[in-house]
Amino acid sequence: MITLAALAQLAEQHAADLDAPVAPFRVGGEEIDTVNDPVLMGVVNLSRDSSYRESIAVSAESAVRKSRVQAAEGAQLIDVGAESSRASAARADDEDQEHLLTPVVEQLTADGIPVSVEAYREPVARAGLAAGACVLNLTGSDDDDRMFTLAAEYGASVVLCHVLGPNARALTGEDVDPDPIPRMLELFGERIERARRLGVTSLAIDPGLGFGFRLHDQRARAQYQATALLHSFRLRQLGVPVCHALPHAFDIFEDQFRSAEGFFAALAHLGGTGIYRSHEIPLVRSVLDAMHSFTAEPAATSGNAAE
Repeated sequence: MITLAALAQLAEQHAADLDAPVAPFRVGGEEIDTVNDPVLMGVVNLSRDSSYRESIAVSAESAVRKSRVQAAEGAQLIDVGAESSRASAARADDEDQEHLLTPVVEQLTADGIPVSVEAYREPVARAGLAAGACVLNLTGSDDDDRMFTLAAEYGASVVLCHVLGPNARALTGEDVDPDPIPRMLELFGERIERARRLGVTSLAIDPGLGFGFRLHDQRARAQYQATALLHSFRLRQLGVPVCHALPHAFDIFEDQFRSAEGFFAALAHLGGTGIYRSHEIPLVRSVLDAMHSFTAEPAATSGNAAE
């Protein structure tokens, strides 16, 4: 339940984590302090199976156009993927994904637009990084050592997704932990340490609210996502930014579902998120601008405010 009393209790219980420092996140050679300058990650899907129809690019030209629009709207990073994480989606083999990703990443890199490539297979990740991607959005954990070594080879940042298995679709999530943070702290901590030992110098963590579990009751799923967003600041003790793919909650918002990411962005901000993966860049940017302006120290004024 989201109430002032519940939020106050949450903050009091975990006060030490509220302002825990986190390392900058490197995007395209720039070190970004995500606490004060949150990163907006736009989304372009090269798979036609994506549930978010507006993000689907039907060709390389379409993907480049959509990416340029999102960059103009304020996205500092574009996440490009060639296979949907939906359980019912068709699988795309490595060669097909490479064929789809390479020309898009090459063109965006040539345009000066930083690119994140979503991958869980080493050949796909290598193709994306070789084409110029500066971030690896790692959506699996079975091949961590090779993926970390590859990212270090290209000097890429890595977003570690909470996917305990080969990929998101391999997860069943039948037993959703009511408080997943302690387990995430343990597992993310181990992976962060391993990544650094293998040469990765810029990391973020993604609790995987978009695909890391499967709840058949969609309203219960949305409530779980909202709660997890508010608790995300507890992960800051790991010292790296928290990245969230903002939920859609279609069963809650129905025909207004495109506004859902704005609502969840406000919760994510309260929860200390540093990187926002969004299909609705202008909406989320305006929400974050408002949240930051309302939490900033008020500017000094002169004269009588009542005049």
